[in-house]
Amino acid sequence: MSDGAAGSDFAELLRELKDRSGLSYGTLAKRLHMSTSTLHRYCNGDAVPADYAPVERLARLCKAGPEELVELHRRWVLADAQRGRKADAPEKRAAAAGPATEPGPEPEPEPEAATEPVRDPEPAPGPDTVRVPEAAAGPDAAGRRGRRIPRPALLAGITVVALLGAAALAVQLPSGGTDAKNTGTTAADGTAAHRTPGNSTPPKAGSSTAPPSSSTSSTSSASTAPAAGSADGAAPDGSSRPADGGTATPPLTVDTRPYSWESPCSQHYLINRGPADVAPPPLETDATAWVTAHQAVSSGEQYVTLTVQGSGRQTVVLEGLTVRTAQRSSPLAWNDYAMGYPGVGCGGNVPTRSFTVALDAMRPAVVPEAGHRDFPFKVSGSDPEVFYITADASAYSVDWYLELSWSSGSRHGTLRIDDKGRPFRTSGDNGRPAYEFPLGGEAWRPASSPSAG
Repeated sequence: MSDGAAGSDFAELLRELKDRSGLSYGTLAKRLHMSTSTLHRYCNGDAVPADYAPVERLARLCKAGPEELVELHRRWVLADAQRGRKADAPEKRAAAAGPATEPGPEPEPEPEAATEPVRDPEPAPGPDTVRVPEAAAGPDAAGRRGRRIPRPALLAGITVVALLGAAALAVQLPSGGTDAKNTGTTAADGTAAHRTPGNSTPPKAGSSTAPPSSSTSSTSSASTAPAAGSADGAAPDGSSRPADGGTATPPLTVDTRPYSWESPCSQHYLINRGPADVAPPPLETDATAWVTAHQAVSSGEQYVTLTVQGSGRQTVVLEGLTVRTAQRSSPLAWNDYAMGYPGVGCGGNVPTRSFTVALDAMRPAVVPEAGHRDFPFKVSGSDPEVFYITADASAYSVDWYLELSWSSGSRHGTLRIDDKGRPFRTSGDNGRPAYEFPLGGEAWRPASSPSAG
């Protein structure tokens, strides 16, 4: 599929959904909280939304089915990738052109042949002076013939150059296998470590690091997350971080949305604040900022959306998805806030590639919804997959993350999936004070009050 076809296919499906709904652009734009002109541009293919959330809300307003939601998301991923390539093209052309050539210095006028300055007789070199040969003095040696540099100044300059060279050599040499960042291995506590290019020195016997694996597999983190076994330490530049010392980049990417909503009615958050200090429920597009501002934790269940796509031409096989529990404790004793408005119905359906995770189990596992197929799946650069994970908890507060096993040809590895370097966090809410926000109201109220609903 060509770049232009990706954007046109996405816009074509949007127009089909809009026309089938029977709603005008103005009505849809008002319900989506966007301008009518912006919606026109999306449906005409003149622009691609930077975020998928408004596209999904538009599709649900137009009564899109589960298969249509999956197809729409696939087309948006391809159209968004096309936009990124178009934005990078000017920069790549500028880089290929190379740096601009600066004009050289204007040539100095040659001295007149008939005149030559009269020089004072040169004194004999003393013990503290060293004569600089004209060949080493540079292109303007003729104008500085006979210049002398005091011996102490020359010795000081040589000493500085020697020290700088020694410092540069020390930075490049390996540290003997005791620093995980320099050896490129995984430390004993399981934290991720970078491999320094060109460093093949094995760790010393008895050191706290393990030698890199001789296989071609590489365990890396998705969504800037660290390797399995560490709860923080994501790469500051947002890149994937090898966890077993591998230098190869995995041939796939994972876009993680940990605060998606299956429906507003099913979404609750626990917050360690009273109702007077909590802002009204946000739109789903603003959920991440709202959760961060209130330090909220998903209550009862958490709905995570994963978009997996190959980063090259080769096909990547997704072999399985594993749940890892980082910490388990008693449910948080915080207040429970519902995102849905009381008395307002919420429609819901189960999209394809849906899975559930029972976090209260001793060994939580990713289980496909009834009637849905299980792993393995295949992805490539033009054929992504979208997975919907519903993780529920009632008896515990659980910190957890996922590990995605993949293979491509002779390469294979595991990708950690979490919330930007931190585990996902889901807590039970049984017996917690519950609050709801009436539609058109001005404050939260207890969900059990007589006027509720």
